[in-house]
Amino acid sequence: MSLPSDLIFDLIEHPYFQRLRRIKQLGLTHLVYPGALHTRFHHALGAMHLMRLAIEELKGKGHEITNEEAEAVTIAILLHDIGHGPFSHALEHTIIKGIKHEEISELIMTKLNEEFDGKLTLAIKIFKNQYKKRFLNQLVSSQLDMDRMDYLKRDSFYTGVSEGVISTDRIIKMLNIVDDELVIEEKGIYSIEKFIIARRLMYWQVYLHKTAISAETLIIKIIERAKFISGNGGELFATNALHKFLYEDVDKATFMNDPSALECFSQMDDVDIMASIKMWVGHEDKVLSELCSRMVNRKLFRVELQNKPFDFSYLEGLKKKVEEHYHLTKEEAGFFIFHDELINKGYNPQSDKIGLLLKNGKVVDVTEVANQVSVSALSKAEKKYFVWYPKEVG
Repeated sequence: MSLPSDLIFDLIEHPYFQRLRRIKQLGLTHLVYPGALHTRFHHALGAMHLMRLAIEELKGKGHEITNEEAEAVTIAILLHDIGHGPFSHALEHTIIKGIKHEEISELIMTKLNEEFDGKLTLAIKIFKNQYKKRFLNQLVSSQLDMDRMDYLKRDSFYTGVSEGVISTDRIIKMLNIVDDELVIEEKGIYSIEKFIIARRLMYWQVYLHKTAISAETLIIKIIERAKFISGNGGELFATNALHKFLYEDVDKATFMNDPSALECFSQMDDVDIMASIKMWVGHEDKVLSELCSRMVNRKLFRVELQNKPFDFSYLEGLKKKVEEHYHLTKEEAGFFIFHDELINKGYNPQSDKIGLLLKNGKVVDVTEVANQVSVSALSKAEKKYFVWYPKEVG
């Protein structure tokens, strides 16, 4: 892997980007698959590498991409995940309410643009899909983007789940552009079928694995309890970066207009959270102490999954058992039982289709040509319901 310009080298060297070394790509999934310790830094560099291959492939097929556009779209994919917080998606809406990591990425890119004298302006336009060549944005964010190309193969490798292995080289070689839209040539149909199926399987086997859901729910409840304590005048150990988000009510509006919030966020990573959790094991609050002890020692809660909502009386019965077993109030028991739903969206041709370029020049949706019946089946969103509670009361 080589770096195409001094600007990209300087962006990688920047503290904002180096922070990604300390944020795990798959959050707490290493508690299921011990090898899943790769970081957002790995992924960002990998996606950048694939972007360079895609650009060269498209230019080789006669599509005009200037050197300035090539550098800009490479920067856009390099920085697309720079707004991720600790443990990636696990705490995305817990530390700051109502803001997505893509929005934080845009804020950080804007700040970097100021530092680099406007050299990221075109990259930001491409990232926000405001540039005249739409296919450049699709290389960053779409069903065929370099983000997915990298994370599926990378996550498959580090977890050992072989169902996620896709042929990135083959798919990139089959990329083309028709009417400013990214398409795949007909010869790549089988690689795309595998790609769609692999993504669906990886969601259930890795991203939505019930043990990973258990761990992520636990860390969410820990932060929620810590915020409850701090909001009621309690004292908690916290790093300087985390302290602001525990003791101040930072929502999207506040974050957007408070430069100190972005600065604190850009210093926070997995280490801030785990160091605090280790200290909170000895906290006087029995709820926080118990939850943190379970996280440190991997004593995770049970997760039950089913295809229909859980009966209200069943959930109430579990909550009553939790109250009695741990001698908790009804309010405290709410940190030990939780229910929600999981949605595996799969491939959605209505919102963002994969166009297949036929030999006669016509472009159709990939599901119209795919031979495998499962591709059409996997295009439907699948929903499951879960309840999370201590194994001891099951």
